[in-house]
Amino acid sequence: MAKLYFNYSTMNAGKSTMLLQASYNYQERGMRVVLLIAAFDERAGRGVIGSRIGLEASAIAFEPDTDLQALIGALSAEGEPIACVFVDEAHFMTREHIWQLARVVDRMNIPVMVYGLRTDFQGKLFPASQELMAISDEMREVRTICHCGRKATMVVRLDANGEVAHEGAQIEVGGNEKYVSLCRRHWDDAMNGEWRAEPV
Repeated sequence: MAKLYFNYSTMNAGKSTMLLQASYNYQERGMRVVLLIAAFDERAGRGVIGSRIGLEASAIAFEPDTDLQALIGALSAEGEPIACVFVDEAHFMTREHIWQLARVVDRMNIPVMVYGLRTDFQGKLFPASQELMAISDEMREVRTICHCGRKATMVVRLDANGEVAHEGAQIEVGGNEKYVSLCRRHWDDAMNGEWRAEPV
């Protein structure tokens, strides 16, 4: 039976690398997969899922108003069965997208694996991540570490001067130059003006 999987973490935990590896495993066995990514995330190029270690793959770029259930239904009708759908940067989706993917699982019997952040730089759940936490069949945490060695669960956003940002749009595309993953303690320190580069 197909399931909706939510693989979540903070920044730089290797989510995209895991997605690309899982997708490759299907393809290596001759199975058809569909890869999706938000159109405005062009860090690796439009319609490209890229990882920090250099792996990348072509994906279908979708817009905020794209009906993912209809899209996958049309692709499914084109040829061989779809073995799995993979979505990178799931936090960029809308709540409607999450339910469309749930219907792909429930009504088309196609597994869907989404990878994304749980919380934003202010420690708030992304709407899509909140919906995924509510309705996913399985959730898996992808772990990374803070500079102090503890598990990183939070992320801070840096402004153009390298200072911790406290305000701004919830969604702002960026990488290592803009975001730093921290444990809860050091995120709290950073958000309260007590940023320390080394563990205390």
